[in-house]
Amino acid sequence: MSVEKRHAPTATTIWNAVARSSFAVLSHVTPSGAPRSSGVVYAVSGDRMYVVVAEDSWKARHIRDEGLVAVTVPVRRGGLLSLLAPIPPATVSFPAVATVRPAATLDEVPGLAGLVPPERRSACVVLEVRPSGHYVTYGIGVPLLRMRDPAQARARVPVYAQQAR
Repeated sequence: MSVEKRHAPTATTIWNAVARSSFAVLSHVTPSGAPRSSGVVYAVSGDRMYVVVAEDSWKARHIRDEGLVAVTVPVRRGGLLSLLAPIPPATVSFPAVATVRPAATLDEVPGLAGLVPPERRSACVVLEVRPSGHYVTYGIGVPLLRMRDPAQARARVPVYAQQAR
């Protein structure tokens, strides 16, 4: 029985999967070195991810100081089959550089203002998240059954290939 050679997904394919999703886990480190992570909703514009957080939140304070984050995006797979069988989501993970932007940025990114209730817009900031390094994926660009084989389901793809487009 021959083993079919798997081709890694392209950076553009990976980023398109991120752009179709809207939930991610954003991780950062506090100034004292303690790890923190939280679920966030986001919008994508170009090669950036945008997250809205409270101006006085830990995320805003710590990311403003450090600027380095890690992001994991679960990518739902399976359609109707996922109702019948437990199919875990595919994932895209990457390190990133985050910049804290003023609330006025809400109106510059399509779809971002809709993520924030009007009464909270004056007390928020926008995190602009720029992927760096490599995307590490599981289950992106592979048939569902191949997700059972980690060697076929995993990929590591340079981010710069997507940013060059």
